[in-house]
Amino acid sequence: MFIVMSEILAFAAVSLLLVISPGPNSVLIVKTVADKGLRSGVENILGLVSATFAHGAISILGLSAIILQSAELYTLIKYLGAAYLAYLGVKTIVATFSRPSAHRAADRLQPSAKAPGDTCRNFAEGFLTQILNPKVSMFYLAAFPQFISLGSASYYEAFLLVSIHASIIFLWFLGVAIMLSQWRAVSVGGMIQKWIQRFSGSVLLGFAALVVRQDA
Repeated sequence: MFIVMSEILAFAAVSLLLVISPGPNSVLIVKTVADKGLRSGVENILGLVSATFAHGAISILGLSAIILQSAELYTLIKYLGAAYLAYLGVKTIVATFSRPSAHRAADRLQPSAKAPGDTCRNFAEGFLTQILNPKVSMFYLAAFPQFISLGSASYYEAFLLVSIHASIIFLWFLGVAIMLSQWRAVSVGGMIQKWIQRFSGSVLLGFAALVVRQDA
C-alpha cells in the first residue's frame, strides 16, 4: 500500500531537522564557500546529495541491519568517519598557513581559475563527509527503516523518501552557500576568511573527537 501523505510530511519534517542541525556538512560548506566560492560549494552539495542516495540504497537493500548487528563493522565505520573528519580539519587549518595573507579584490568578485581536479575533489569531499557522517549514518541505519516496510512498500516509495531528504539537503545548503558567497564578495581582505577556515577546521576536529567518544 502506498505511503500516506502524513507519513511523507513526518519524514520531511524529521529530515529537515536533521539537515539544519549543526554538523560536519554545515562546516564543510562554510569552509569551502569562504575559501573557494559558490561553484565549489555547489560541487560539495552535489557530493552530499549523491551520498544521501547511497545511504538510502544501503538501507533499502537491508545492509543497515547487517551493520547494526555487527559491532565490529559498526565500530569500523564510526572510526573511519572520525578519521576523515580529523583529516579534513587538519587539512583545512594547514592550508591557511600556506597561502598569501590576503586575497585580491578581483579574486573575491569573480570566480578564480579551477584546476582540472578541483571539481572531483570538491565532489569527493561532499560525498565522503556525508557517507561517513555519523548523524546521517544512524538516521539511515535505525530511523529510516521505520518509515518503510519492505514487505509491503515498493522500492519506488522508499526512493521517494530518499529523494525528499536529498532535495531538502540540496535546497538548504544551496541557500546557505549563496548567502555565504554574497558575504565573501563584499568582505575586505583575506584574513577573515583565513580565520573562518581555521575555525571550521577546529570544529571538524571537534566533531571527530565526539564521534570517537560515542559508545559503539
